[in-house]
Amino acid sequence: MKKILFADDDPEIREVVRILLARDGYEVVEAVNGIEAVEKADHTIDLIILDVMMPGCSGVEACGEIRKKSSAPILFLTAKSRDRDKEEGFAAGGDDYLVKPFSSVELKARVNAMLRRYCVYKGKKGTEREVISLPGLEIFADTEEVIKNGERVLLTDIEYRILLLLAENRKKTYTTQDIYEAVWNEPFLFSSNNTVMVHIRNLRKKLEADPQNPRCIRNVWGKGYRID
Repeated sequence: MKKILFADDDPEIREVVRILLARDGYEVVEAVNGIEAVEKADHTIDLIILDVMMPGCSGVEACGEIRKKSSAPILFLTAKSRDRDKEEGFAAGGDDYLVKPFSSVELKARVNAMLRRYCVYKGKKGTEREVISLPGLEIFADTEEVIKNGERVLLTDIEYRILLLLAENRKKTYTTQDIYEAVWNEPFLFSSNNTVMVHIRNLRKKLEADPQNPRCIRNVWGKGYRID
């Protein structure tokens, strides 16, 4: 049974979401605020849902702390729909957004899709040690570990899949649409372009010595991104 951590300061919303997800066979762990969400986000959690607007410790702040120890996919629930707000969430390590008000069908579809993508990539782990080597970087595809200059780099699920896509297809240029449709497995929308760019920027911050002058994930002017 997949375990989902859901954090929201509204008890009525927590109850509705808990019942909704339980009907689909998920075990739901509840948190009343961001601080409790950070405490409960252990290795047994398969997916995390965070309300953005929580007192004390917001969902975005909680996400940043959770990302220090977990790569489980994170879905934000928010009343904010501006691109700037989404960028902030993605920069903290979030994987997707669902804007309030949302339908039960939409929530379940988003949760199912995120878990399906996550499990597919987890299921691709082989029995042999498959290593993709880049300058100063090693990607262990069997364990989804990324080692930079001898030290492990903790990536989100989305960040890892973008890196793996580019690393497995070196010298091939991918547009933002190519990346979005391959990694998210969803149709490309106008807002998807910015989503990909934010995740690429986050990746560079973690992998590049100088993110402003990237040597690993390169821009191909007017076309997209590639790893040489």
